Amino acid sequence: MAMVDAGGIRLHVQRMGPTDGRTPHATVVLVHGLLTDSLASYYFTVAPVFVAAGLDVVMYDLRGHGRSDRPREGYTLDHNIDDLEALLARLGISGRIHLVGNSYGGTIAFGYAARHPERTAGLTLIESEPATPGWAAKLGRILRRVVDELAYNQPDAIAWITAHRGRHTARLARGAARLALETTLGRDIPASRVLTEEQIRAVRCPVLGVYGGDSDLVDLVPLMAARLTDFRPVVLPGHEHSVLVEAAGTVGGHILDLIHSAGGARAGVR
Repeated sequence: MAMVDAGGIRLHVQRMGPTDGRTPHATVVLVHGLLTDSLASYYFTVAPVFVAAGLDVVMYDLRGHGRSDRPREGYTLDHNIDDLEALLARLGISGRIHLVGNSYGGTIAFGYAARHPERTAGLTLIESEPATPGWAAKLGRILRRVVDELAYNQPDAIAWITAHRGRHTARLARGAARLALETTLGRDIPASRVLTEEQIRAVRCPVLGVYGGDSDLVDLVPLMAARLTDFRPVVLPGHEHSVLVEAAGTVGGHILDLIHSAGGARAGVR
């Protein structure tokens, strides 16, 4: 575990690499989702598999999440992309990287790839999409619901979550409620600067899109395929938005195949 100063904010970072002295084949940076998520969703799923495959693995808690600092303001998409830029600089990572983003983390990763195509060897979007006006409107509705149903009605909402989803999920929900109430995140994210159609289409690295077959985001597949020159969709039947956790082995295998196709890891490692 390490706390890294990334341009005025301290981010909690975990970096793992081959334990047998091998030189890593490539660097993969894992970016988690919003509110209830943290780097733990990778640490306990695909990260160990990537290390075993000979990769340099970097994962971190977004601002306001996990053990990273929680400023009162500054939660736009650009703030998060700036954090990723600063973190890579502080860690001395200057070459091309593979980015993996889950949910909102994929939107951050895509934004970084749009800014730095020369630095992005490959991009994986897990239940995710680029920042568009439609994305901003949808996030606005979700965050308003978090505030209305969870934050302002916290005792009843937490009691229901505890009874139906368990104590661990209830603890995460309490943290999400605090983040929504104590920061400007709920206002900042929907007001984020979005990408133009030209900026989206300019992302030309290999892009893997992993979606649950029962998720509403699966409808993005034809649109993403039309926008991107090298889009490789994977739809996993029977899964919804939590596909990373529910099907970690399958998801990790597809990501390794993408990295291998770009010359960064061995094929067939699961």
